[in-house]
Amino acid sequence: MITEATPRQCALELEALPSRIQQVRRIVAAQLRYWRLEPLLDNTLLGITELLANVHRHARPDKKCQVELTFASGWLTVAVTDNDPRLPRVREFEPLATCGRGLAMVVSMSDSWGTEAVSDGGKVVWFTLRAEAPSPRLALAAPLSVVRGAMRRAPDAMASAPARKPVREPVREPAQKPVRMREIALV
Repeated sequence: MITEATPRQCALELEALPSRIQQVRRIVAAQLRYWRLEPLLDNTLLGITELLANVHRHARPDKKCQVELTFASGWLTVAVTDNDPRLPRVREFEPLATCGRGLAMVVSMSDSWGTEAVSDGGKVVWFTLRAEAPSPRLALAAPLSVVRGAMRRAPDAMASAPARKPVREPVREPAQKPVRMREIALV
């Protein structure tokens, strides 16, 4: 697991409109790459897209919200705060339903999730993802060979490469709740 002494944080304020959601996805992807958390990109972007789509579709009185990313002790916490006090709930849905499955997807792809009412009348919906330690890169035992435009290892190098098995620790709940911080504001 990747661990660090100090948490990394990033926050974005926006209006949850479809064009803004795409911008947020690009910003978050760049931030995760900067933090070297590429393995979390797909699930993070899926979760953010679903939570922002919920704000766009359901939030009242406005669509203003904040996306917060916090990476601490090997856990990425993604929190979306809006001004609507109604807490979302996971709903039952038909197998062929075209809506109503977003929060269920967030629940299924995250390690933990939750909702909380905030003092100013809004709410925060959050999820966490555990960051696996990056796999060590194998040193090349032989030079790369180019065959018909595709790069691949020479056969003798493949035979000498050690076999690696992924090590998984049991999933545990993160010790921290999402931290509020403002870095970037989208207009």
